[in-house]
Amino acid sequence: MKASTQPQSSSVVADHYSRRTVLAFQYGSLAFAVIGLLWGVVFAAIGWWSVVALDVGIITTGLAIYLLIRRGRLAFGILAAQAALMVIAIIMGLMLDVPTADAPRVSHIYLLVLAALGYLNYQRGKSTAQLVLIGLCLLAFVVLASTPLATPLAVTMPDGLRIAGSWANTIVATTMLAASIHAMQAEFTRKDRFARDLMAALWKDEFHLVFQPQVDSSQTTTGAEALLRWNSPTRGLVSPVEFIPEAERLGLMVTIGGWVLEQGCRTLARWEKTPELRNLSLSINVSVSQLVHEDFEQLVRDTLEKTRVLPERLTLELTESVLASDIELVIAKLHALRRLGITVALDDFGTGYSSLSYLQRLPIQQVKIDRSFVQDAVNNPASASLVNSIVLMSRDLGHTVLAEGVETIEQHELLARSGCVEFQGYLYGKPMPLAEFEQRLEIEAQTAASGVRRSV
Repeated sequence: MKASTQPQSSSVVADHYSRRTVLAFQYGSLAFAVIGLLWGVVFAAIGWWSVVALDVGIITTGLAIYLLIRRGRLAFGILAAQAALMVIAIIMGLMLDVPTADAPRVSHIYLLVLAALGYLNYQRGKSTAQLVLIGLCLLAFVVLASTPLATPLAVTMPDGLRIAGSWANTIVATTMLAASIHAMQAEFTRKDRFARDLMAALWKDEFHLVFQPQVDSSQTTTGAEALLRWNSPTRGLVSPVEFIPEAERLGLMVTIGGWVLEQGCRTLARWEKTPELRNLSLSINVSVSQLVHEDFEQLVRDTLEKTRVLPERLTLELTESVLASDIELVIAKLHALRRLGITVALDDFGTGYSSLSYLQRLPIQQVKIDRSFVQDAVNNPASASLVNSIVLMSRDLGHTVLAEGVETIEQHELLARSGCVEFQGYLYGKPMPLAEFEQRLEIEAQTAASGVRRSV
């Protein structure tokens, strides 16, 4: 199931990270910068400019990571920070922190901090790059802890400064390691609590649907897309970006998706009783786990029969991720849905696994152009040409085309000239409660009737 049809700002951060995690990484990056600054001042006073250059690297890295996080690039920032700080820690261990009889090497403890932070990051989003960095940090820690390795450029420090530095680095690194362990425990506890709350949300009626208008070329409302929202008594409004992936992980999307389907069909049944609303269509997102479930076709059939809605008013939207599944099974499932009279749409077209061969084989009736193409089309001739090609190709295959993420009248006009016949985006309305959406339709009907009377 698609998390949302609206563009996410960078403040949505942060790739599914909790606010506490974001703040922890922000303060951690600033802490590294401050440490580098303090040592830079000390070594500048001594006149060891090669060491000051390393401290400048620490300061720059800390500030760069802080800025990346502030701009919502937390996942990339964490990986970049680990790579840079791992290199710095290794250089420190080989150049500044060579073990002696009076002072052991301690800077390699920072590598354990980096490995712990990396593991926390890996739990938030599986990544091969992250696993590699964790492995390299641990390997470097073992080597530096087990051997007196040094470089020919190693700096010999006065005993007092070296011993003071060993104490300072040990205290800071150990404190940071303890904080990392605490953060991991807090994150695991948060995830466990989040999972329990999510599992209970359906039975406590904490989910609801909002409706985003879909319009034709004249900007007359022809239907809506139903979007799932979670209003938790303890968490407030929880972003779909956060709870839908967790629902997938917990295996809850089949149940939650079934609830969305039934609520959507009940809404359609209600609309069919009202003259101003009976011609509206409703789009509902379907996740991969729902589609491939053995009972999904029967669930759809039973829901249609129970609510007595016209199947042609219902559109099921699938993202391109379904093409990464068993394609033959997907095609068979979609043919079964088509036999029920339902419209099938391919959402976010062009961002994932699509190919012309798949587009020819899939029994779909509608293609939704991804917002990333739409938003670039006005100012980028290449994007405009790509949109035009997608529209022509889709129409040649017998598919209607809906452009989503439309925010300006210039985008609407360009897309209409390209051949789009349906549109969705903030230009026509944000996702809204059902009552507000129906009120919008009443106003449209009254305006249209008034225009007819004036023309007569």
